[in-house]
Amino acid sequence: MKTLLFSSLLTASVLLSGCSSTKKIEALKPEPSNNTPLVYQSTNSFINLPVSITISDIETQVNKLLTGMVYEDKNIEDDNIAMQVWKTAPIKFSEQTGKLQVIVPIKVTANVRYGTSALGMNLYDTREVNLDGIVTLKSKVGLSNWKMKTDITIESIDWNESPTVTIAGKKVPITYAINPSIKLFKSKIENKLDEAMAKTMDFKPQVLDALEKISTPFLTSEQYETWFKLNPIELYATDAVLSKKQVTLEMGLKCSMLTMVGQKPKNTFKKEDIVLKAVTKMPDNISAVVAAVSTYESASKIITKNFQGQEFGSGKRKVTVQKVDLWNKDGKMVVALDMTGSINGTIYLTGYPNYNAITKEIYFDQMDYVLSTKSVLMKTANWLAEGMILRKIQENCRYSIKDNLDQGKKSLLPYLNNYSPMAGIFVNGTLNDFEFDKVELTDKAIIAFIKGSGKMDLKIDGMK
Repeated sequence: MKTLLFSSLLTASVLLSGCSSTKKIEALKPEPSNNTPLVYQSTNSFINLPVSITISDIETQVNKLLTGMVYEDKNIEDDNIAMQVWKTAPIKFSEQTGKLQVIVPIKVTANVRYGTSALGMNLYDTREVNLDGIVTLKSKVGLSNWKMKTDITIESIDWNESPTVTIAGKKVPITYAINPSIKLFKSKIENKLDEAMAKTMDFKPQVLDALEKISTPFLTSEQYETWFKLNPIELYATDAVLSKKQVTLEMGLKCSMLTMVGQKPKNTFKKEDIVLKAVTKMPDNISAVVAAVSTYESASKIITKNFQGQEFGSGKRKVTVQKVDLWNKDGKMVVALDMTGSINGTIYLTGYPNYNAITKEIYFDQMDYVLSTKSVLMKTANWLAEGMILRKIQENCRYSIKDNLDQGKKSLLPYLNNYSPMAGIFVNGTLNDFEFDKVELTDKAIIAFIKGSGKMDLKIDGMK
């Protein structure tokens, strides 16, 4: 009777233990897979872009814009002057004590009306004034609403020929009288050059085209169909400064760096959403955070290789791991190891991913286990758990992300080696080694966020 009772209790204990293990195993099984692409966003990054534009480039662009007759005012009624201004030779730019000096060879034909209106009679006369000379202008430079801002004023005029007026069809020199009359049209010339500078040095089209170019996703791994994408968020700029024959300003880009697995992601960049924000100071380095993706399939293959040729056990009890599968369940990592030997079945380890900075490896901490085996009694399982065997097995459940760290750096290097998003614009820089930041789990992959720093500069030279 006692023997029968003990046998019944043992059977019930085994059945209850089996039922408990079965429920735990069912709870650990992965969710049904789907084909939706993996999308996630990393921490925002900051890219500093010191911009320099040579004065010779400004000179080239302004001369392209201003050719032949650069200004015409046909209306004499508003201010008693109608005029035409021609550029007779290329405009020359230079730097003079931190200011922009502009030398403009011009020819001016102005019709000046003078006189009075009294007793219903218009007592006016009109004279044609002819000017041919070199106008020297100076201006400070700044930056306003994406454009270079100037405040050009005429500093001097040197006449190639004596100014004349036309009387009875003949040109009569009026050098003694013309300089006081310059005020009639000098503001028009100054304003015209200011407008030309603003139009020529409008950074918005070039900057937005460059941002659109670098935000286009590109393939970083054909094997795992991994795409890298930089998503611009905000753009900053300091005021422009003129020195050493170039205009410099500090620009900064706040962005997110995304990695997607599967089909090529769309370029979601919208030019109209980017606003240039004025700031007084900018960090002088790059602060980049990139997400390095390891799909569960690729991580499983790597960990399986860790077990090749290894046998775990003591005495007569030995096991060999044949295959490893990984997935995410309720925020934990599940590692399923198919075993043969003293245990023919699967052991499920669950825990949290962590990182070893010395070996640059992802490992799993605080691990629990559930055993799925055909063995009726759990003695073998107890042997596995109580001895050093399970710990040794857990130590092999790791993989290096060194390649991911290298790939993260490699993703940015194309933008740092004389990268030219368009003619005449060149980006160069340096990037320090990436360091591990954190690990997150998704339904498709383990994502190791890595961060790095460096420097970058953008030079505008030879724009077409």
